[in-house]
Parts: sequence; C-alpha cells; structure tokens
Amino acid sequence: QVQLVESGGGLVQAGDSLRLSCTTSLRGFSASVMAWFRQAPGKEREFVSRITWSGSNTYYSDSVKGRFTISRDNAKNTVYLQMNSLKPEDTAVYYCAAGWTIATSPADFGSWGQGTQVTVSS
Repeated sequence: QVQLVESGGGLVQAGDSLRLSCTTSLRGFSASVMAWFRQAPGKEREFVSRITWSGSNTYYSDSVKGRFTISRDNAKNTVYLQMNSLKPEDTAVYYCAAGWTIATSPADFGSWGQGTQVTVSS
C-alpha cells in the first residue's frame, strides 16, 4: 500500500514561514504528479499547488501564488511546500497527494497522506 507521510506543520504567527515535507513509498515517484491540498474546518478540500514529474511544471492557486513554492526531490521521494508570508486564512490541514495526470481536482489523485495541521495566528 502506498504511503505518503507529511511533516512540518505547526503553529506560527502571521508573516512567518513553514516548510512542509511529504515522503512517499510510491513506486514510480519520479513519474508522478504531486500536489498539496488543504482543508479548513467546515470547508471543502482545496487545491493549493502541484508539480509534475520533472519539477519543471508547477501550478498554484491564486490564494497562495507568490507566497508558496512547491518543489520535489526525486532521489528522496519527497515533495516540499515552502510557505512564506503566512496568513490566518492559510490555517488548515494540509494534505499531500499523488497522481498520474496534470490536474487540480482531488478526485484525480489516488493516494493521500494523513495530513498535517498548519495554524496561523493573527
């Protein structure tokens, strides 16, 4: 069974930075599309960012563009999300997901991590 394990969440103040990591046992990781989603209480899961297999193609939601950076290290089977200039509205559980198509819908990603909490205080 494929495992994705996120880490790096925590409680920070507005304007601070955090770096999330997601390490996976996914076979063929270097060919996968990796993404980050987030879900705040009472809200639907929301696309944050994705990165294609080579790392050359990245895409961000408008709400995080210019503040967040996604990257990957295929040698370590790990994808990262560098989050800068955090805002209280970034508070959510952040999930790592793996898929095989260039997409933004949760339905297009078949493997998920358990999530890591990010809380940003004002």
